[in-house]
Amino acid sequence: MEPIPNPPRWADRLLEYFVSDHLLEDVQGDLYEIYQRRAKMVGIAKARREYGWNAVRYVNPFFRSYKSNHDTQPLFSTSMIQNYIKIALRSLWKSKGYATINILGLSVAFCICTFLFLTAYNQLTFDSFHADKDRIYQAYLFFNNPDKPERRGQLPLPFVPAIKAEYPEVEAATRFVNERSLIEYKDKSLDKVIRLVDADFLKIFSFPLIKGNRQTAFQELGNIVLNETTANALFGTEDPIGKQIQLKDNGETKSYIVTGVLADAPTNSTVRYDVLVRIENIPGYHSRQNQWDDFSHTVYVKLAENTDPEALQKKLKPFSQKYFVSTIETMKKKGAHPDQYGDLFAVRFQNLSKLHFDSELSGGPPVTVVYVLLGIALFILLIACFNFINLSIARSFTRAREVGVRKYLGALKSQLFMQIWGETTVVCFLGLMVGVMLVVLLVPEFNAAFDGKISLKYVLQPGVIVGILVMFLFVTLLAGGYPAWQMSLFNAIEVLKGKITLKRPGFLRNSLIVTQFAMSCLLTCCTILAVQQTDYLRSVPLGFEKEQIISIPVGNKYEGRQVLQRMRNRFANDPSVIAISGSNVNLGRGKDNSTSRAMLGFDYKGKNITTDWLLVDYDYLKTLNIKLLNGREFERGYAADSVDKVVITESMAQALGEKQAVNSYFQVDSGGTKYQVIGLIADYHLYSLAQKKSPITMHISSTEGISYIFVRVAPQSVKTAMNKMRDTWKEVAPGAEFIGSFVDENVDSWYKSEEKMSQLFSIASLVAILLSCLGLFAVALLVVEQRTKEIGIRKVLGASIANLILILSKDFLKLIVIALAIATPLAWFGMQQWLNSYPYKIQINAWVFVGVGVAAVSITLLTVSFQAIKAALMNPVKSLRSE
Repeated sequence: MEPIPNPPRWADRLLEYFVSDHLLEDVQGDLYEIYQRRAKMVGIAKARREYGWNAVRYVNPFFRSYKSNHDTQPLFSTSMIQNYIKIALRSLWKSKGYATINILGLSVAFCICTFLFLTAYNQLTFDSFHADKDRIYQAYLFFNNPDKPERRGQLPLPFVPAIKAEYPEVEAATRFVNERSLIEYKDKSLDKVIRLVDADFLKIFSFPLIKGNRQTAFQELGNIVLNETTANALFGTEDPIGKQIQLKDNGETKSYIVTGVLADAPTNSTVRYDVLVRIENIPGYHSRQNQWDDFSHTVYVKLAENTDPEALQKKLKPFSQKYFVSTIETMKKKGAHPDQYGDLFAVRFQNLSKLHFDSELSGGPPVTVVYVLLGIALFILLIACFNFINLSIARSFTRAREVGVRKYLGALKSQLFMQIWGETTVVCFLGLMVGVMLVVLLVPEFNAAFDGKISLKYVLQPGVIVGILVMFLFVTLLAGGYPAWQMSLFNAIEVLKGKITLKRPGFLRNSLIVTQFAMSCLLTCCTILAVQQTDYLRSVPLGFEKEQIISIPVGNKYEGRQVLQRMRNRFANDPSVIAISGSNVNLGRGKDNSTSRAMLGFDYKGKNITTDWLLVDYDYLKTLNIKLLNGREFERGYAADSVDKVVITESMAQALGEKQAVNSYFQVDSGGTKYQVIGLIADYHLYSLAQKKSPITMHISSTEGISYIFVRVAPQSVKTAMNKMRDTWKEVAPGAEFIGSFVDENVDSWYKSEEKMSQLFSIASLVAILLSCLGLFAVALLVVEQRTKEIGIRKVLGASIANLILILSKDFLKLIVIALAIATPLAWFGMQQWLNSYPYKIQINAWVFVGVGVAAVSITLLTVSFQAIKAALMNPVKSLRSE
């Protein structure tokens, strides 16, 4: 007869873990005899299943630990649980310092991780609230240029009517244009951005309509829809529906009837609005509605159900060839060739869910920024967990006898594990509560410092609640599980004899230290490089003098040229004002938080030219102190200057290919105005250094509106200049809001995102370093506890304090060197990728990593030396006696 095979090994392991050591042999013996007997009666397969089931019956932690002679023994009785709670609270109260350190460390980690998690949640849920978000797309144009492919989100006005008429797959479509205007109702006026849209806007987007009818809100051209904030500001408690309001823009006033009030757009919405009117109200609409080369606005489409966007893109190839003939011909002249899909030029779609992170189309941040935030949050959380583990293991020596006595009296490993892990859960819960309180208190400060959009209502979102619970469980399992498991493995006899030791140095402990400091060094390197890049961007010469210039947005209450002339008359004989001019583009980002850009493309001698088309006024070069290289600037004595004369930058002259650009001519459209170049200036940065300098063409006009007034003041008058401008503004533009600012401050605001990144890395690296030092302090305490006898012997044999410090510190220094070896290449690679996105960037200097390394070593020595010196100064007789 063949021998009966052994029962399942997994069942035996289950019994070994959950059954007391002094009962294990009896229980396994009884079950083995039953297994042998049943195997002969019912077969090996069924006997193995029964053996496994009998083993599982001993696992129930709250009802039964083992079964012998029909007696059931409880693993956790009610009285035992109460006893454990008392012991846990008593233990925490007895070690208030240990508990306080852990609670503070965890609360800071929870607080920062919650902020970063909420920020990432806000970014990742952009536009997710729309009912048909999977069918909403932004249309864009694809250009396979010879140098590199390009995507543009600006489309011509006739695009929407044409695509809706020819393709039934497009269920709805809307154009989206921004115009700034003054809204007036009775004695109230508001300066707002007006969004001009099609009637399909409310069919595509599911923003809640608080008042009005969704089907008829844009039925007439004279209808207007307000968001809730604008409606409340204009009408207060009065019902706005049916009321007539006026929009004033560039001196023209037009009346509209309010037909709807939309809820304010959420902070995580790509599409934002204050006021909505029909796009047919845009100035010059009828003359532009058939111009396919006028790329001026954004287009959103809603596709019919079950429409494949890729299949529709292929169907649009004849559409592109039909309506964009001149654009395709221009590209062919430039030497463009079809891409792998056979597209030289194409109409394509980007889904709304991906639009926010498409920086080329929406200007939003790359999705990697969100992953960096989540990575930093995970780093800090891991460091806090590692710190907790190290502190718990260091403290295990003080509880060794308690654990030994409990094991000797019959406590199971699982009971000890649950008791110690339960104490960890209490500490983690207190840390979480304190962290949540810090989040609630610091939300306003966080939003102000990082321009955040965090709201406390996010905390109540199901996804956030689940995320916080997962974070809490992760910390309790990781930070509490390992120390509890380690202590549950103590040998009772050895503990009671006072021979308990932990392995030295320990792979896990060393791994935790290396990981902690690698993360800290990585964040510190990134912080330094981010700060250096931000400082570099601010220090690069812009090509104009940004100091001593005040920028004043005109707004829409008055016509810009009239206000500019009044300012000139007011300061004509004032020695504190050097020059005054104006433009339609601000320098930097001012207090109106608005920016604009006009680009112009045209063919010139077989070349495609693209230039910034900048409207300026007289004395612009003098006000900005821009160097004139050749020719002359605009002068009041030449009437034709406001008709067909331009001043260009050096890069524009190079694009034209003219050696003597001054007095040359070009046309931006066939049969249009022929412009003469009268002046050549040095290149300067009209926009952020995050973008390359582009060619600039300046022109003046007697009809186009001036949006910003620039005033250069004398150096000795800078301190009082702003108050002086504010007082003068009340005279030249009574009733209009004064939101002037210095241009150097505006330019600094170009780099807010870089500054926020630097601040974020700074805070994260500081917290990481503090938590790492706390963990290192705990490990040093652990090592000193383990090596007390060795230290005493070395002192008796004549070792000096310096020698003892070196002996205790050298192992830690090796770990820090390993951490630096890991962090340095990661920091270099990551920051190099980030810097590559800037046309103007610093070169990464090796001294950054050397400095971080020296700082890490110094901090390690200071942290470890405290415990080392304390141990070295101890009386060796006492040390040897204690052992």
